[in-house]
Amino acid sequence: MIINQKKKIDKKKKNKSHIPFRLNLLFFVVFLLFASLILRLGYLQIVRGEEFETQVKRTETTTATGTVPRGMIYDSQNRQLVGNKPLQAITYTRGAQVSGADMAKIAKNLAKYITMDTSDLKERDLKDYFAATNEKKLNDRLSKKETQLKGGELYDVQLSKITPEEIQFDEAERQVAAIFKKMNGAYALTTTYIKSKDVTDQEIAEISENLMSLPGVDTSTDWDRIYPQGDMLRSVLGSVTTEKTGLPSDQASAMLAKGYARNDRVGNSYLEKQYEEVLSGSKSKSETKTNNSGDIIDTASKYEGAKGDNLVLTIDIDFQKKLEDITKKQLASIRSGLVDRMYVVATNPKTGELLGMTGQKYNYETKEIEDDALGAMNTQYTMGSSVKGATVLAGYMDKVISLDNNVMVDRPLKFKNTPAKSSWFNRSGAISMNDETALEVSSNSYMMQLAMRMGGQNSYTPEGTLDIDKDKVFTKLRGYYAQFGLGVPTGIDLPGEALGYPGPTSNPGLALDFAFGQFDTYTPLQLNQYISTIANGGSRIAPHVVKEIRGTDENGNIGAIQTEIQPRVLNTVNVGTEEMKRVQTGMYNVVHGGNSNGTGKLLASAPYSISAKTGTAEAFYDGPLEASKGESVFNLTLVGYAPSNDPEIAIAVVVPYLPYNTTSKVNINTAREVFDAYFEGKDK
Repeated sequence: MIINQKKKIDKKKKNKSHIPFRLNLLFFVVFLLFASLILRLGYLQIVRGEEFETQVKRTETTTATGTVPRGMIYDSQNRQLVGNKPLQAITYTRGAQVSGADMAKIAKNLAKYITMDTSDLKERDLKDYFAATNEKKLNDRLSKKETQLKGGELYDVQLSKITPEEIQFDEAERQVAAIFKKMNGAYALTTTYIKSKDVTDQEIAEISENLMSLPGVDTSTDWDRIYPQGDMLRSVLGSVTTEKTGLPSDQASAMLAKGYARNDRVGNSYLEKQYEEVLSGSKSKSETKTNNSGDIIDTASKYEGAKGDNLVLTIDIDFQKKLEDITKKQLASIRSGLVDRMYVVATNPKTGELLGMTGQKYNYETKEIEDDALGAMNTQYTMGSSVKGATVLAGYMDKVISLDNNVMVDRPLKFKNTPAKSSWFNRSGAISMNDETALEVSSNSYMMQLAMRMGGQNSYTPEGTLDIDKDKVFTKLRGYYAQFGLGVPTGIDLPGEALGYPGPTSNPGLALDFAFGQFDTYTPLQLNQYISTIANGGSRIAPHVVKEIRGTDENGNIGAIQTEIQPRVLNTVNVGTEEMKRVQTGMYNVVHGGNSNGTGKLLASAPYSISAKTGTAEAFYDGPLEASKGESVFNLTLVGYAPSNDPEIAIAVVVPYLPYNTTSKVNINTAREVFDAYFEGKDK
C-alpha cells in the first residue's frame, strides 16, 4: 500500500516536470523567430534603407518631342503663297501609366479655366468619358462570363452597358468630356493639343497659374496654314493633315521610324507631301521625368527645334494669274454642249522650270468654272497632230527616212475592205513633199507611210493589203515617243501624275492612226515635255515646280539658299542635230511658212517668233455626263515655243470634247494670249 502510494507520487512529479520543458522549448523557438525578424528589419532599415528609399523615389527620364512651324512656300519673286498663322495653345502630355480615371480628374479641373467647343462630341466620346469615371459601376453590370473578357472586347461590352440616359450630360459635363476626348486621344509621353484655336489671354494666364494642379498640362504655341494669294495654285500646293488625322495610314510605319508621332500634322498631297522632310523642320525635344506611377513630375526643354525650310517655286504668280484668267475666259467663250475643260502648261524648255500650269473646268452642279490645275498632270487625252514632230524623228531614228531621202507622196491611203485615210487638205490628189512640209501642212498620209515603213511595207498599192507587223510598229513608236516624254513619267517633283493610256493593238489600221496622234492618250504635262524636248534640241528635262530651298533668317523672313534645284536631264533623244533642226524648221514653217495650208498662221503676227504644231484629234467623250459617254468629239491641241531661235518658253494647250468637225481656233487663240502674257511680263 505504501509502495503504491510512493509510485503514484513519483509519477505525479515526473508529469509535473515534463510540461514546463515543452513550454520553454516553445518560448525559445518564438524568441528565435522574433530575434530573426528584428535582425531582418534592422538590416532592411539600417543597412539597405537608403537603397529602398531611392527606389521608391526613383524617376524615369524620357525624351519627348514637340512640333515646330512648317516652312513657307513662295513664288519665284519671293511672294508668299503659303504661310503660318501663330496660335496660342493649351497642350497635354500623357504619362506612361496614366489611367482614364486620372485623365478625367485632370479634365474636370482644367474645365474650370477653359471653354471648349462641344459640337463635335459623338455618342462614343460621351461613353468613353462615362466609362472612365464609372468603371466599378459598369463592372458590376457584367455577367460572370463577360468578366472573363480582356482588352478591347471587355471595353466594348462595358460601353454597351451604358444607357442613353446616363450620357445626357449638361453643358458643364460636356465641356469636361470634350477635354477628356482630346486627352484620351494622346499616346503615352506624346504631346497633344487640347485647344489651339480661339485661346484667350485669360485662359493662358489662369492655366499658367495653376499648372501644379494640372499634371501634364502646359501652354504652348501652335500654327495654322494660311494662303495670302487665296485659291491660286491651292491644289498644286497641297494640304496638311489635321492633328486628329495624324500620319496617313499608308505611310505611318515609315514615318514613325523617322521619328514622327502618330498625331503629327504632315503633308498629305502634292507639294506639301513631296517636300515633307524639307518643310517639317526639326522637332523640339524635352526631357520628361516620370515617377514609379508613371506621373509626369517635371519637363525640361533640351532643344527648341527649328522651323522647316522654305520652298521658292519656279512660278511667278503674276504670270500664273494671267494664265488662269486667259484659260477661264477662253473656256467660257466656247462653253456649250460637252465642252467643259481646258488646260495650259508652260515651262522653260532649257531648265524644266514650270512657269505656269492651269486647268479650268466647268462644274455641272455649281454652274461655275473652277480650278483644275492638277488635271494637267492627272488626266489624259488623245492629242492628234501635235505629236507629229515625234513621228518624223521616229522615222529618222528607225532609218526609214534620212537627210537625203525624206520625200513621199501625200495621197489618200485606201486598203482593201477599209475606208480611205487621208490628210485634211488632200482628199483625192497626190502631192510630193518632204518632212518639213509634212509638218507645216500637217500631213496624215506622210505619217502613215512612215509607220508602214517601220512595219516592213515600203510601198502602197491602192485597194491592196496593209501588210505590216502591227505589233512591231506599236512597239517602235511607243519606244521613240517615250524619248520625248509621251506615255512615260515626266519626272515632275509632284506626286500623282498619270501616264496616259496605251490603246489595244487589235488591227494594223490602228498603227497608222497611231502615227498621227489618233490612238494613245497623254497628259497635257507630257505634251509639254515633248515640245520642250524639241525646243531645246533633244534633251528630255524633268519639269520641276521648286526652284530653291531656303532657310529662315533671324527675323523670321526668307533666308539664305540651302539648295538650288538644277535641271535634271532624263535622256537625250537618239537623233542627230541636223534631223532635229528639220523638225524645228517644220514647226517654224507651221507659223511662218509660205504654204497656204499651214495651220498656225494666226500666230505669225506676234512681235516675237513662234514655232508651233496644232492638233485636232477625233475622240470620244469621257466626261462626267454619263448619258453622253462615247459620243464623237474633237480634241483641239497646240504645242509651241518662243522665240524660235532661242526658246525661253514652251507651252501645251489642250481643249477636249469640242463638237465633232468644229472649226474653232480656241487652241491657237489661247496660245497667242499666253505667249503675249509671258513676254509682256518680261518687259516690265
